[in-house]
Amino acid sequence: MRHRLPFAPPGASVGLFGGSFDPAHAGHLALSRAAMRRLRLDRIWWLVSPGNPLKPHGPAALDRRLARAQALLDGHPRVQATDIEQQLGTRYTADTLVRLRRLYPHLRPVWLMGADGLRDLHRWQDWRSIIESVPIAVFARPGQRLAALGSVAARSYAGARLPARLAPTLAQRRAPRWCFIDMPMVPISSTELRRTGQESDRLSPHR
Repeated sequence: MRHRLPFAPPGASVGLFGGSFDPAHAGHLALSRAAMRRLRLDRIWWLVSPGNPLKPHGPAALDRRLARAQALLDGHPRVQATDIEQQLGTRYTADTLVRLRRLYPHLRPVWLMGADGLRDLHRWQDWRSIIESVPIAVFARPGQRLAALGSVAARSYAGARLPARLAPTLAQRRAPRWCFIDMPMVPISSTELRRTGQESDRLSPHR
């Protein structure tokens, strides 16, 4: 199985961006660009999940969502869309992180999420183990800043918050550590794209 998983050299800082990506869109690209720049990451892996336990309706077929994400990235050399969770047979982020830590013991991972993810993080399976196992970078999205910073997770781990000016050091920090980062707003969502059937720009390797 290992040969099918993404590659990163030992010691590399890797952003792990999980989600349904149903479909992948310009907002995912904007977050990835911001993460690469602000966190000084070597790689970003999009973890296109088989399903989202928090959503009542299942997403589109995994192979379709993965193909859309890969087309959107357009062969970017440092950002890769993967089906890691499908390969590992994991459903919850906490379990995925345990398996990845065993498979990649020498990487420096950072979990990437939008502010809405922080808002709802306390609803995730074993959410405290997620915070305590990997540094987390939270990126502001439209209308979510106040709710995110007032969330159960943010208040519970307020003492572990890193100032945004130290974001470039996050990958070198030991969990629990999290950082809230402002980024240009991209008023778009997968829900809206599914409703309208719109397409998004690709992420060129040169951007």
